[in-house]
Amino acid sequence: MVLAASACSAPTRKVPGATTGDRLPTDQVLTGTFTRPALTVEGLPVKAVGPGWTADITVSGPTVPGEGLPYQAPSTTCTWTVTISHATASIPLSLTDFNSIDHLGHIYAMAAVPSGPTVPTRVGPGQTVTFQIRAYELVGEGVMRWAPDRQHIVGEWDFEVEND
Repeated sequence: MVLAASACSAPTRKVPGATTGDRLPTDQVLTGTFTRPALTVEGLPVKAVGPGWTADITVSGPTVPGEGLPYQAPSTTCTWTVTISHATASIPLSLTDFNSIDHLGHIYAMAAVPSGPTVPTRVGPGQTVTFQIRAYELVGEGVMRWAPDRQHIVGEWDFEVEND
């Protein structure tokens, strides 16, 4: 699993316990593969690499209804925006490629947003697609995951469900 070292603007960051000269780059697009998925935060892109293709994918969100209301429910509808671009070959897409896992280990299947664009069945070379997916989730921390073959996760985006 690849982990973002820092969100600061410094060019490198010293890792505690590392030897002199061992530095991790920051502010870099992470690469995720079937054997080494990228872990980043929501809103940041991942360069996904699959068998015979690469693509840039960004997952932003979740957005939730009712932020700032006097009562905060323990669960809420969460909506993410997914953008996939710069594909080098045709990549099949499906809602079942995406899921999230919360801080308690519950896995959530995604659903289409009724009023939004549907999840395309594929993204073609050079094409950019943007769509929204959603699930009803507990308030708290979670990770959105993309497994383009439904078996191997290539990208994970850390997020927080907040409704206050």
